[in-house]
Amino acid sequence: MLDAVVVGAGPNGLTAAVELARRGFSVAVFEARDTVGGGARTEELTLPGFRHDPCSAAHPLGINSPAFRHLPLERYGLEWLHPRLPMAHPFPDGSAAVLSRSVGETAASFGARDAGAYRRLVERFLPKWDTLARDFMSLPLTALPRDPVTLARFGLVGLPPSTWLMRRFRDEKAKTLFAGLVAHVMAPLGGFATGAIGLVFALAAHARGWPVARGGSQSISDALAAYLKDLGGTVHTDYEVKRLDDLPPARAYVFDTSPTALARIAGLGNHYANYRYGPGVFKIDYALDGPVPWTAEAPRDAGTVQIGADSAEIGAALDAASGTDRAPERPFLITVQPSVADPGRAPAGKHVFWAYGHVPNGWTGDLTDAVERQLERFAPGFRDRVLARATAGPPELAARNANYVGGDIASGAVSGLQLLLRPKLSLFPYSTPHPAVFICSSATPPGPGVHGMSGHNAAKAVWRRLRQT
Repeated sequence: MLDAVVVGAGPNGLTAAVELARRGFSVAVFEARDTVGGGARTEELTLPGFRHDPCSAAHPLGINSPAFRHLPLERYGLEWLHPRLPMAHPFPDGSAAVLSRSVGETAASFGARDAGAYRRLVERFLPKWDTLARDFMSLPLTALPRDPVTLARFGLVGLPPSTWLMRRFRDEKAKTLFAGLVAHVMAPLGGFATGAIGLVFALAAHARGWPVARGGSQSISDALAAYLKDLGGTVHTDYEVKRLDDLPPARAYVFDTSPTALARIAGLGNHYANYRYGPGVFKIDYALDGPVPWTAEAPRDAGTVQIGADSAEIGAALDAASGTDRAPERPFLITVQPSVADPGRAPAGKHVFWAYGHVPNGWTGDLTDAVERQLERFAPGFRDRVLARATAGPPELAARNANYVGGDIASGAVSGLQLLLRPKLSLFPYSTPHPAVFICSSATPPGPGVHGMSGHNAAKAVWRRLRQT
């Protein structure tokens, strides 16, 4: 009998398996797709030689992850590549604000009236970032806070809505860039703890940047899988699990799946019936004949580029995707240009480019024209660079990754109490009513992102259980 079986070979499932194997437990992973990866895959979606990431592409939480940083993933091929700028946010007048590794460069891009306010906001936390990140990403009761005072101070700033935090800024550049940071988790700007979301992304950039993985995000998943195999674990792909009886006998079963799928497979009935899924996304992967022709200079050097004219436009787009059945006319876009830092992702002189906008959960329309009209506002002539495109709306994303219910790449709404207490209001979010069944997906704290911390935290709950039996 195995000690643990993990269902789903995304970053969280693989991290949970690695953590258990490192402690001497026998582990096997079962994955429905033909390769490991989940939200961290790389495929030729458009033309030969163009390597795209179907989901996550830039990794501020990955390089800052306490779980990943303590694993020898570089020995297994993971290499972080940094663009000169982690992120840029262009404006219609041809200027741009930036999120740089340098706090000073970032503050200066906001203008004199907001530079000081931004410095005061981030510089109080940056020296203690590693401890803060560990405490923030380990909640709830998976580890005692190492610096509860700093964590409490962070909570005082971050738990109110981001709209409160943005009152510190007088001009639109700082407000807009910060609104875009919050929008990475598809949360309305006025929601609970949205200030913390924006602040975490900013601090992550200043601490270690927003890199891409050389060769694509698949490198992260492949490194985890290779390390697991060296630890004695096994990985089985092309193995769809429909019920617990499809799996070999084990002392514990750990699911890197949506709560909906877990309830169905494990026979938990309506245990997660109140779990809410959030907005979906409409994503386009591009093969380009050259770099994106940004009007502003800064985005040409950035790995990630946010697209939204001002904070009001971003807020309206988020509200439309969250509270209506229609896609926003001017969607807020998150774009990534991996080949700026990793030219090997495309043939010589060509580029890969990635963009998505938020849409209502389960939306079945085509957002291509709206996305490209937004891009043309800030990069005139963009369409002329397009060699090929691969589009995926919520139905296609859900078909590729069953965790993305209705196209929700966060695996659950990141709003209200569900931002922190997911998938249920519980001090033990990784446990289920079945004593041998656990959940470790992005539906558990600390939530979405390629960081492995949900798997790391869940593994702690599992090995404590295994040691008791």
